[in-house]
Amino acid sequence: MEIKAENRTLINRKKLLSMIPLSERTIFNMEQRGEFPRRIALTSRNVAWDLGEIENWIEKRKSSGIQVLRPGVTVVAA
Repeated sequence: MEIKAENRTLINRKKLLSMIPLSERTIFNMEQRGEFPRRIALTSRNVAWDLGEIENWIEKRKSSGIQVLRPGVTVVAA
């Protein structure tokens, strides 16, 4: 489901998880550490993410030079 609001498109959890192949817990932990765009609380039981922020995050990851050898071990290319 997508919701447009003032030139922004908000996506729900299902759409986010179809774009980002990480678990909900991993995404939550990354949000808490400031490594992933924060969710927007629409109601007490419904959250969404800004599609533009998610797409920017993906592009930054692609161009960052960060390579992961195995979970928990990150190498930054020089």
